[in-house]
Amino acid sequence: MNAINEKPTGHVPVLAQGLLFTDDLPELDEETGYRGPTACKAAGITYRQLDYWARTGLVEPSVRGAAGSGSQRLYGFRDILALKVVKRLLDTGVSLQQIRGAVQVLRDRGVDDLAHVTLMSDGASVYECTSNEEVIDLLQGGQGVFGIAVGKVWREVEGDLSHLPSERPSDEMPAAHPGDELSARRQARLA
Repeated sequence: MNAINEKPTGHVPVLAQGLLFTDDLPELDEETGYRGPTACKAAGITYRQLDYWARTGLVEPSVRGAAGSGSQRLYGFRDILALKVVKRLLDTGVSLQQIRGAVQVLRDRGVDDLAHVTLMSDGASVYECTSNEEVIDLLQGGQGVFGIAVGKVWREVEGDLSHLPSERPSDEMPAAHPGDELSARRQARLA
């Protein structure tokens, strides 16, 4: 187990996680993106939080960033996973500085590794646990107050996004959505 903002002391192989996560992970389409309101719904956050976190670099959209007035950010699956983890950490009182460290750990990990990480916190520090033994050691030391099994959050986000609209980025302005009068006017003006 490693404290997020401390120098790592070593890495336990992913296979050491044991039976906590037995399902195979799905293939992720890195080109599929979700607009801000969809990302907010899946992560359980407000649009104001999403916008602030993007502007401050906490969680930025990886599929397509904002490029001026009228452009739409597109968040990838990993972005939404990070947003949901940030929300859970904030809800438990973890400081923004500690959360930034946790988000960096999520960014640095490969996709396959994410489902095998449990983030634990004592309210002051966030710890990365990659095995059952690390979780037990942390709890026995009296440090862990709560934990976030990233694999469980992964499945929640996956379920939420399965029935929400997605799109693929393009160099063109996105097509108007039904009932989106402003987009329809922009399209007509460009034609």
